Amino acid sequence: MLGNINLNLLRSLHVLLEECHVSRAAERLHITQSAVSRQLSQLRELCNDPLLVRDGNKLIPTSRALLLKDKLDALLGEFDHLLDDQPFDPKEWKGELVLASSDYVAQYILPNIVADVSEVAPHINLAYRLWDPSYLECLHDMGIHLASSMFPTKPEHVSSMKLGEDKSVCLMRSSHPLAQQETLSIDELVNFAHIKVTGGGDKDTQADIALKQLGYSRRVALKVPFFSAACNVLNQDDYLMIVPEHIAYNLARHQSLTYRSLPFETDSHTYWLMWHPKFDNDSAHKWVREKAYLAMQKSSYNISMISNHSNDDYL
Repeated sequence: MLGNINLNLLRSLHVLLEECHVSRAAERLHITQSAVSRQLSQLRELCNDPLLVRDGNKLIPTSRALLLKDKLDALLGEFDHLLDDQPFDPKEWKGELVLASSDYVAQYILPNIVADVSEVAPHINLAYRLWDPSYLECLHDMGIHLASSMFPTKPEHVSSMKLGEDKSVCLMRSSHPLAQQETLSIDELVNFAHIKVTGGGDKDTQADIALKQLGYSRRVALKVPFFSAACNVLNQDDYLMIVPEHIAYNLARHQSLTYRSLPFETDSHTYWLMWHPKFDNDSAHKWVREKAYLAMQKSSYNISMISNHSNDDYL
C-alpha cells in the first residue's frame, strides 16, 4: 500500500491531526490552505474515513484518526531522529520560551527553572503568563510552550506529565486564634472570613462542595487573583484561606503563616505539566520540559515528601 501513497501525505495527516485546523496546518506545512484541503480529501479516500469532522467552528478527529495519530507520532518521531544530523545543543538554542502557570509558581518555582535553563542555554529568552483554564484548548494559539495547572484527570487534547497530588488544607497567620490548636472543627472553620485566590487553577471548590454536603457554607470575604496579595492580607488579620498543601507548605516556610488539616475529606488535587502535542518529539522541548519537571518536583509538587507530617515540623 505504501507504494501507492505519497509519503508527504503522512506528514500532512500528522500535522492536521495535531492542529485540527486547516489554516494552521497549512502554515506549518508551508503550503496553501487549498492544498491542505486537497490533501485531506485524498487522505479521506485512502483511509475510507472522514478523519476530521466539523463541530461548529472546530474540527474533531474521528476514532480512526486518533489511532492513526498514535502510530504517526511514533513513526515520524523515529524518522525525524534518523535524519537529524546534529544532536540538540542547548548552548546554541535561541528564541523565546513561553511558560504559563499561577503567580505562586512565578514567585517560588520560576526562579529555579530560569536558573537551570539559562545556565545551560544562555541565549534562550523566557516569558511567563498567568494561567487561565481557558488556555487549555488553545496552547498553540496562545504561543504557550509549557504550562502547569491542576486537573482532576489527565487533561484531554494536550500532552502532559503528572507532577504530583495533594489535598486542601487551611492556611492562616501564625498568630491566628486557631493556630494554637492541632485540629479544627467545621464550626471554627466557617466562623472566620475566608480569602479566595482566583488566578490559575481551581484551588478550593472541592472544599465548598464538601461543606455544602455537610450543611455548611463559608463566607468568602475577599477574592484576589494573586497569592502575594492574599498573603499580605492573611498576615495582617484573622482570615483563613483554603489552599493545596504544597502551596501552604511553601508559603509557611517563607512567611509567618501556618496551616492545619481540614475537618473533612476532599478529593485530591492533581497537578500536570502540559504542552501541545506538536512538541512531543522536539528535542529542545524535551530538554526544557525535563528541566521544568525537575524544578517543580524539587519545589514540593511531590507532596509525598511532606505528607503525614505537621507543618510545624518545617517552620
